[in-house]
Amino acid sequence: MVILFNKPYGVLSQFTPEAGHPALNEFGFPPGVYAAGRLDHDSEGALLLTDDGRLVKKLLDPKFEHPRTYLVQVDGQITPEALKQLSKGVVIKGYRTKPCRAEMATPPEDLWERIPPIRYRANIPTSWIRITLIEGKNRQVRHMTAAVGFPTLRLIRIKIGDFSLGDLKPGEWKIVKTIYPNSF
Repeated sequence: MVILFNKPYGVLSQFTPEAGHPALNEFGFPPGVYAAGRLDHDSEGALLLTDDGRLVKKLLDPKFEHPRTYLVQVDGQITPEALKQLSKGVVIKGYRTKPCRAEMATPPEDLWERIPPIRYRANIPTSWIRITLIEGKNRQVRHMTAAVGFPTLRLIRIKIGDFSLGDLKPGEWKIVKTIYPNSF
């Protein structure tokens, strides 16, 4: 079984609450599933859960390079130079990230409000970018945008492999009926 879940802001990608943060145990998942990967508590969006250990290994093993796409709201007006740097890979914590796809994005029209909202500063604009990675280091997108001078304000994973978040609202999930081994 594979489940696509829209993880809300502030929720841990584990079944045990910790440090005052709610966890996956609050969302009524079928027994025997666990998170296939993770999103930090301050990130939102697509998270897969499954009872298939082989799928988890494939999703987490870097050699399979399955794509993950994020919508990212950054502090400031992103520049073409910064997008080019992101695309080529940047150095974070002594590691050069693999090349990725980074492009301007329009602000999502039907995006849910985040609770709590991001900080708002009238004199500093924000902008949205879409980043697709084939690796998943800890807090990688946040480190990458900061490395090019545009700190992340909001991070939403909208797609994992062939599975798009679609119209799932925060806290909603659905069973993905069909999964093929080569989907990732």
